Amino acid sequence: MSHQLPHPIVYLITPGKAAPATFETDRRLILDKTRRAVSEGVTLVQLREKQLTARQLFQLAADAEAVTRGSETRLLVNDRFDIAMAAGADGVHLPSDSLPISVIREKVGPDMIVGVSTHSGEEIAAAAEQGADFAVFGPVFDTPGKGPAKGIGELADVCLEAAGFPVVGLGSVDHSNFRSVIDAGAAGFAAIRSLNNPASLSAIMQVLRNE
Repeated sequence: MSHQLPHPIVYLITPGKAAPATFETDRRLILDKTRRAVSEGVTLVQLREKQLTARQLFQLAADAEAVTRGSETRLLVNDRFDIAMAAGADGVHLPSDSLPISVIREKVGPDMIVGVSTHSGEEIAAAAEQGADFAVFGPVFDTPGKGPAKGIGELADVCLEAAGFPVVGLGSVDHSNFRSVIDAGAAGFAAIRSLNNPASLSAIMQVLRNE
């Protein structure tokens, strides 16, 4: 791992609903969420907008980078390492079916953050060996359309096996259960619904600030 991320990692993932036909409206909404994430002290923001054209995703990423620049919040682009590099983003997040991590690391160099989605201890170990900075593991809790929940017990097991390599819990993590994810040994947690909701985000960050 080449990047030392703070503990706990709070990782906001955008909903992925931006569409080419409504890009200008969607762009403004995502930039508003990014500004709120910066003001709340969120660690990472991932642009997970798969429906956009390459040109639109680049524009969104460049605009979001201008929002996060100089702050403690780091900007990642889902899958498209080329757009992440072109827009000056801090890193890229790789789905489990993306290009090999080692190939991406070779292309982006040591300075960019590389995260990867995983679903097993073996995949986490491979991510660490191939040069990722952290792994997202899940779903920890029941999440519609994401298969059986791994549970806190399995999360604790893979975190122990990871031997210090950062594992971030994902999957219906919210204000009521994020502490259990951290207590299981995770380096932090990622969320779409709870961290994109302003009230929920503020409540979570308030708890963390008071600890």
